[in-house]
Parts: sequence; structure tokens; C-alpha cells
Amino acid sequence: MRTVRALWGSSHPGPTLVVTTLAVALGIAVGLEPWRLALLGLAVFFGQLSIGISNDAFDAARDRSVGRTDKPVARGDVSERTAWVAASVALFLALALSAPLGWRMLAAHALFLGSAWSYNAGLKSTAFSLVPFIVSFGLFPSLATLSSPDPSFAAGWAWIAGAALGSAVHLTNVLPDLDDDERTGVRGLPHRLGPRLSAVLAALAVTGGAVAVLLGPVGGDLSQVTPLSWIFFAAVVVVAVLTLVRATLRPPARVVFRLVMVSALLLAAQLVASGQALAT
Repeated sequence: MRTVRALWGSSHPGPTLVVTTLAVALGIAVGLEPWRLALLGLAVFFGQLSIGISNDAFDAARDRSVGRTDKPVARGDVSERTAWVAASVALFLALALSAPLGWRMLAAHALFLGSAWSYNAGLKSTAFSLVPFIVSFGLFPSLATLSSPDPSFAAGWAWIAGAALGSAVHLTNVLPDLDDDERTGVRGLPHRLGPRLSAVLAALAVTGGAVAVLLGPVGGDLSQVTPLSWIFFAAVVVVAVLTLVRATLRPPARVVFRLVMVSALLLAAQLVASGQALAT
């Protein structure tokens, strides 16, 4: 049980559960049958486990060097070998569970996971660190639409919204760890841009995603936008503006990260609320 708890802690349980819940919510929104919905949720869950655990396995030496006591692998609660085995098994299960949903879903999920693993394997330390988030989150809404009996990629505006969501997550997720990352040679795009510009760009990205979800399902016809869509859009914009003001007037702190995460979750809810319009 100690090993299981350590592996769960290494999986980044918060993001794992949020992404899994979002996948299931998108599956419900597009009307998946129960068995398809269950497979989608399990496939995404194990995929996220593989991403989170492999991230800590890749970073174990760096985390130890800066005294990251919040990381079970670096802390020694579970060995690196065990973490690698667990990440590999989770990756296999994610793909195996995707296969019954069709080869398109399998291929899309493989690309999603390969992109995420590439970030863990080294892209996080380059100026291209944002690319895996654009690719994986841009593709994310399609995991639900490709799981249907009549599979199709998500609409273009959903790709834009997903990529915007992923960009905002990456640009702010690393802000609390910038100093530790710098000391261990991790210099991704947010490190090069600096915390203030990263926070501003994250807020703008979320706002752009909200515009895409507002206008995309109705083909740009504002008269067709539902009151619920306007409510979600307004909420995203309000939080994004607060983020911009806070990041501009004072040095970015953890509160900026939390504000962006709130706006990102609102954008995700707005995306789910678009329902059947997700499919092209």
C-alpha cells in the first residue's frame, strides 16, 4: 500500500482527476453510450497516470538536487525502477483500453500521450516546451468525438479552445517552480519569457479560447449564442481580466496561477456545454 500511495502521489493526482473528469464530461456531452464512456474515462485516466508518473521518474535526480520533498520518487518512497514500470504499464493499459473505441481513437490517444511524454523526456527544457501542450490539448476534445460509433474529429474551434487551455496551463503551471527549475537546467518557454509575460499570455490565451467556444458552435452568429454560453464566456473574461490586472500591477505570485486555473476550468466547462456541436 505504501508503494501504491507513493505512485498515486507521483501521478500528479489533481491534474489526473481533472483531465479524466473533463474527458468523461465531453463524452457525455457528445452522447456516448455507457460502455464507450467508461472506456474513454479509463483510457484517459491510465494515460494521465503514465504521464504524471513518468514525469517524476524523468525528474527524480533533478528533484533530489533541489530538495523536492513533495515528490515521492525523489523522496525515496518508491524506486525509480518501480516508477518506470508503473508508468509503462499505465501507458499500455491506456492504449489497450482505447483500441475497442476504434483505430482513430487509438491513434489520436497515442499521439496525445506521445506528445506529453516528449515534454517529460526533454522538451520541457527547451524553447519549444509549449508545443506538446498545444498538440495534446488541441487534440483532447477529439478523444470524445472519435470514441463515438460514427467517429469524427472535433470541430476546428474546439481544437483552438483546447490548445488555448493547454497553453494557459503550461504558461502558469511552472511559475511556482521557476527558481528550482533554473537551478537544474530546466529552461522552457515560460522561464525564457519570465513570470509576468507568461501570466499575461496565459490570460490572453484563455480569453481567445473562450471567444472560439462562444462563436464556433453558431458559425459566428451572435444572435444564436445561448444565455448559458454568454454566462460562461463572461465568467472567463472577468477572471482573465483580473489575472491581467494582478500580473501587470504586482509581481506574479501563486494567486496568478490560481486565477488562470479558475479561468481555464471555466473555459473547460464552456467547452463541455457546447455539447453535440463539438463534432464536425
